Amino acid sequence: MELANNTAEGIGQELDWQVPFYEQLHRNPELGLAEHQTSAAVAEKLAAWGFDVRHFGGTGVVGVLANGTGPGVLARADMDALPVTEATGASYASANAGVMHACGHDMHVVALLGAAKYLADHRDAWRGTYTALFQPAEETAAGSQAMLDDGLAAGIPRPDVALAQHVMPTEAGTIGTTPGPILSAGDSVRITVHGRGAHGSMPHKAVDPVVLAASIVLRLQTVVSRETMPGKFAVLTVGSLRAGATANIIPDRAELLLNLRTYDVDLRAAIMAAIERIVRGECAAAGSPQEPEFEYYDQYPLTSNDPEANARVAAAFTQAFGADAVYQTAPQTASEDFSRIPDAFGIPYVYWVVGSVPPETYRRAVANGTVDADIPANHSPSFLPAVDPTLAVATRAQAAAALAYLAVPPG
Repeated sequence: MELANNTAEGIGQELDWQVPFYEQLHRNPELGLAEHQTSAAVAEKLAAWGFDVRHFGGTGVVGVLANGTGPGVLARADMDALPVTEATGASYASANAGVMHACGHDMHVVALLGAAKYLADHRDAWRGTYTALFQPAEETAAGSQAMLDDGLAAGIPRPDVALAQHVMPTEAGTIGTTPGPILSAGDSVRITVHGRGAHGSMPHKAVDPVVLAASIVLRLQTVVSRETMPGKFAVLTVGSLRAGATANIIPDRAELLLNLRTYDVDLRAAIMAAIERIVRGECAAAGSPQEPEFEYYDQYPLTSNDPEANARVAAAFTQAFGADAVYQTAPQTASEDFSRIPDAFGIPYVYWVVGSVPPETYRRAVANGTVDADIPANHSPSFLPAVDPTLAVATRAQAAAALAYLAVPPG
């Protein structure tokens, strides 16, 4: 337990600068691909600690610290905020109107910086190359691809493993991970169906896209309930249906916005095919004068932990935090674009979740059966991680996961 104890002591010393820096980032949130102040502040700290700082994808920042011969570890944090008006009442609440760190990315940034500084200050304890990557625009699924398109894969040393974490509205002081899928793939689809407009009093002269769209919505409900094998996970949501502007005009088109979540790449493809089949079939049945249009956007890949790498990192967490603090989490229905980065290198990765709700608050809500009602979720205007102990735990988790690969063997 010597390494775990030494790491805990060193991380505790980092909190003196981490807490005010976290409050600074939370007070000054920036949306995806506009994280200019955040990016500059991160780059300044990395450079001061001896990292070779590189920039990719506009506001993306990478710090590379080479420390002799050994494995390569890439650790990633996302930086962007959300278009949400904060309602936490915190003394360090957002000063940017309509923008808020409602998903904890500011916590991710400061935790990764803390781990980076710890490794920079304790180079005698490890060998290899540590790469700290700060990614923009996770919330729009654009940031990791923007960094890759800007030459990331060729512009940094090839790592052997990639690491990432996310704060969640679970009990602070705990860490959850799992082999295999931990976050779902996510796909949004914009579908435009066409009709023939007419006066509302003359429906016989129209092809009504409102009725057509309504039929599509009802039929899509059978994709999960009747076309997906029981026990297989999928969520298909019609989040928007828009058509027309007034009561007595039958419009000439309707637009539907769909969202799909899956843990299985083959099922994902099958459901996409079913969506297009149903839409085209309903359009044909309605006599639509034009083929429907499909636009796929905000597409997130599946996040699926490598079993061997996950076991190694989970063992490091157990050593650092104790068995009671580490658990196997169920897969989450949220989505991420992190996995595009390790997939571009063809390397394994591990993604885990860190609790952020004060233990007494969380346990009381669990006992009362009021977790959903009483605990603000990510993206809520009231979402605010408990800094103590979440920041220290998230920082130690990043350091422990990296040292699971980089630490110099004892003796």
